[in-house]
Amino acid sequence: MKFGGTSVADAERIKRAARRIVSAREQGHRVVAVLSARGKTTDELIASAEEVSTNPDPREMDMLLSTGERISCALCAMAINDLGHRAISLTGSQAGIVTDTSHTKARILDVRADRIHQALDEDLIVLVAGFQGVSTARDVTTLGRGGSDTTAVALAAALDAEVCDIYTDVAGVYSADPRIVPDARKLPVVSFEEMLEMSASGAGVLQLRSVEYARNHGVRIHCRSSFTEAPGTLVVGEEETMERPLITAVTHSRDEARLTLLGVPDHPGVSGRIFTALAEANINVDMIIQDEPDDDGAEAHMSFTVPRTDLRQARAALDPVVAEVGIRAIGEDPEMGKVSVVGAGMKSHPGVAAKVFSTLGDQGINIEMISTSPIKISCVVAADAVDRAVRALHEAFDLGADQIEVEHPFGAPA
Repeated sequence: MKFGGTSVADAERIKRAARRIVSAREQGHRVVAVLSARGKTTDELIASAEEVSTNPDPREMDMLLSTGERISCALCAMAINDLGHRAISLTGSQAGIVTDTSHTKARILDVRADRIHQALDEDLIVLVAGFQGVSTARDVTTLGRGGSDTTAVALAAALDAEVCDIYTDVAGVYSADPRIVPDARKLPVVSFEEMLEMSASGAGVLQLRSVEYARNHGVRIHCRSSFTEAPGTLVVGEEETMERPLITAVTHSRDEARLTLLGVPDHPGVSGRIFTALAEANINVDMIIQDEPDDDGAEAHMSFTVPRTDLRQARAALDPVVAEVGIRAIGEDPEMGKVSVVGAGMKSHPGVAAKVFSTLGDQGINIEMISTSPIKISCVVAADAVDRAVRALHEAFDLGADQIEVEHPFGAPA
């Protein structure tokens, strides 16, 4: 069971989470719960760091940020003990979560869950601080935003859990953000592949790495509300999703920034040098477009998107490369948006791209960049056009209607 920051934001919500954990234990389950930091705690800790340093050291940031989850776990353990059950809170390190040495964005390498097994055998409820682990260099590390999801899935895999319940402030995964599209539908079942594309495209319900981990280890995820008992959305293997919608969801992000390299030399190895520098800085690049110099001598340009929070770091990584290979200049657009349509059904249905482009065109929305996969089409647009694009695409594919267009894999009628 994993509880997000809004689910433990104050004393009453911590007590509610404790009651839910105890209820699962009283139903006969052995329970491990992962807790996030309370409410805005992580943001407040980041602000505290920025008050004393313009460029906080990543190792010390991990030492600082990891405290938020430990507070949540200790408080929840106290509440559970008051309910007549025995609970023990563990840090990521105590729980045996081993990561690489990449501070603030560490990846889980191994889960050595001996101490958790021992506590469960002693009939304890185990609370684990999410978002953190210990590196192979024995430093505290954090897993990046949303990392508590990954902690929960990794523990579920290591403990061979029946299911990983992700409790959050929404009722499940929706066909679009309900704050933008009021008639968005809650999806009862989503495949790992669809959820991966949705998370990568801006759906904030589940962290991308947690879905990757769940798919690779066969962990069933149940994404549900911590405020009701209603079922949420199951994220499962494709073999369990009998009916595949043509389009499952429209997702969006306003956290994109675009970098454009002007005058890229037409020499082998230049692109490799550029993206190696970004990879070594641990910066994830999303869309990439490069044009070739024409016969009239016009210079080549390359554009790509990175998370907006990584823009300054990306520029710092690229500056020495620019000087080394002879790129003329770097331009940047710090506020771009991205809108995506995702659905397993588009694999076998032509015309989805045409409908996406014509819909955005009818709204007067200019598409800056395009990226596709077998089950996703993403378009980079101006940040102020994102809401309009999401609503138009959601309506164009009838995602809010009672009857959505469904592909039946065996040709059976609805």
